[in-house]
Amino acid sequence: MPRAQLRCGRFVPPLMKVLVVEDERKTATYLKRGLEENDFVVDVAETGEDGSHLAETQPYDLIILDVQLPGRDGWNVVTEIRRRGVETPVLFLTARDAVRDRVKGLELGADDYLVKPFAFSELLARMRSILRRGPVRHSTLLRLDDLEVDLGRHRAQRAGRVLDLTPKEFQLLSLLLQRSGEVLSRTLIAEQVWDINFESDSNLVEVHMRRLRSKVDDPFERKLIHTVRGVGYVLEKRA
Repeated sequence: MPRAQLRCGRFVPPLMKVLVVEDERKTATYLKRGLEENDFVVDVAETGEDGSHLAETQPYDLIILDVQLPGRDGWNVVTEIRRRGVETPVLFLTARDAVRDRVKGLELGADDYLVKPFAFSELLARMRSILRRGPVRHSTLLRLDDLEVDLGRHRAQRAGRVLDLTPKEFQLLSLLLQRSGEVLSRTLIAEQVWDINFESDSNLVEVHMRRLRSKVDDPFERKLIHTVRGVGYVLEKRA
């Protein structure tokens, strides 16, 4: 981070550096101009790939991140940078206003979530609130009984045995573990893991759940993944 400089006999605090990841040029230009007028140094990336690269290689005080980006979307960007140990605060700024989207963004490691259209004064207030708090280390290790999932290392194990999971199986298990004890419907699972609208005649969730159980539960005496008939699935330790 830049250091304070001596100007005209007084120390001037360093400017905060912000990364804006936004593919809509009009919005990106508006943000850059407004933030620079408020004494921020601003870099802009128009794709998730470029945003992820800058976030991992350059020091920033804050990242403003859209969800709907070409190529790698905002969900993927924040997941990847957190996996790689980047703890820079992230504020999602997106048109996606569904409650499940806000919850997803925060669960993936964002620090705040603001919906477009937005008031610039509110954006500044939220940014300053985050910056006052400073970087918050996001826990990447989840545990239940003898099951352990390390989100940062993309690694899952049970009773000390590493589980060989596909990316979707890992994402599904992570969702169940993050919300352990809560019954998750097939619709919610499909939306969160596959980002699709669930069709009642599809057995996508059931197929992947069977495969996940064959690795997480079948080799072990205690079962952790349970079906709640007519509702969905829950990950919990039962007597």
